[in-house]
Amino acid sequence: MGQETAVAENAVEENNEAAAARDTTEVSQNLSSDKVKIDGVIAVVGDYIILESDIDKSYIDLQNQGNSIKDITRCQLLGKLMEDKLYAHQAVQDSLEVSDKQIMAQTEQQLNFLVGQVGTMEKLLAYYKKSDEESFKEELFQINKIRMLAENMQTKIVDEIEITPEEVRQWFNNIPEDERPVFGAELEISQIVKEPEVPEEEKQKVVDRLNEMKRDIEENGSSFATKAILYSKDPGSSSKGGYYHVTRNTGFAKEFMDVAYSLQEGEISEPFETDFGWHIIMVDKIMGQELDLRHILINPEIPAEALAKAKKELEEVRQKIADGEVSFSDAAREFSDEKETKFEGGQLRNPSNMDTRFELTKLDPTMYNQVRNLETGKISPVYEEEDPRKPGKVTFKIIKVTNRYDDHKADYVKDYLKIKDLALKEKQIKAVKEWMEKTITDTYIMVNADYKGCDFSNNWVKK
Repeated sequence: MGQETAVAENAVEENNEAAAARDTTEVSQNLSSDKVKIDGVIAVVGDYIILESDIDKSYIDLQNQGNSIKDITRCQLLGKLMEDKLYAHQAVQDSLEVSDKQIMAQTEQQLNFLVGQVGTMEKLLAYYKKSDEESFKEELFQINKIRMLAENMQTKIVDEIEITPEEVRQWFNNIPEDERPVFGAELEISQIVKEPEVPEEEKQKVVDRLNEMKRDIEENGSSFATKAILYSKDPGSSSKGGYYHVTRNTGFAKEFMDVAYSLQEGEISEPFETDFGWHIIMVDKIMGQELDLRHILINPEIPAEALAKAKKELEEVRQKIADGEVSFSDAAREFSDEKETKFEGGQLRNPSNMDTRFELTKLDPTMYNQVRNLETGKISPVYEEEDPRKPGKVTFKIIKVTNRYDDHKADYVKDYLKIKDLALKEKQIKAVKEWMEKTITDTYIMVNADYKGCDFSNNWVKK
């Protein structure tokens, strides 16, 4: 190991998960106010109390997010805090489970990130006006627990809501003609993708590099987390030392999950390949069907000649389509390297609803620039793209706009899926409101006299 690399690893070792979590919203809610004031109970919701200082912390939270607090009242913030506590309280009553292990993992990541921001734990405790690390950690733990309980409760409420085609029809017909929604321009898009072929010698270089890391960790006691921070190309975990908490239902590549669940605690896998690149995994802890693990992802270098060859091949395919020798859909089935679309003739589907339409203004910038001026039936030039989900994985593409729908007022037949989504959301909002009204009635709630005059959106004072 070179001196510079060793220095880098030692430096990172001091804060090897410094950027572990970006979710500082809940942390900010515990920030102490610079003003010294009497802190009393202003509300009780079920088993939870809300203090005067909680509102001050909410103001600080909003400011930390860059929001203006000019027009936000203390009554509004109290109402929001009471909603969160009501969701969490009912989640406990309904026995909605939250994994303490998952909460603690989130808490540790937050602490590591915050320490990385200020430098040391001592500075962090001083900044947040906390006396010791354990009490600060416990406070973060409770905040995360309430947040996750509330999220689970809200999910349970809306997940139980369904809507029938007849309800969608009635909802749409009840909207006056001149008030019906207008949908923006939409496109149906097909694509053909060509992946450069990576030479075996480049793959072997990556395997050798991962094996070297594995040996250094196993034989010399080097930190897996530090190496992940320094070398892993996975944007979702590298800043957290390669950390993931997974269950059997986690939607990772099958090869990744198979390897992960074959390992014992502390064991490091051999290098293996997925569509995302080459990995090694180390399991930190096994908790039944849940795992805490770390991984390192590296992709082989793609030689310039391989890039040029892939681009040339796709240009030849494009020319065949232009000359009428083959249709775009048949060419996709024969030549495309993208498994998800080739068997549908290259047809893209919107992951949000599996529809074939995409709103033009919601396309990612690269796709938008390719299709915004592309006429229906025309094919884009060959262009190069790096998949943001797979850093280092370069592909070449051609795109065809198969249909273009201009801005238009909602049409029940043509826009049924979007209309259904709007109708369902309205039904969900109504269900949440009804749930809130009933649960407030059935739950012990107290509001301090100083806040009983608030114009709450919910009946917290049970008038």
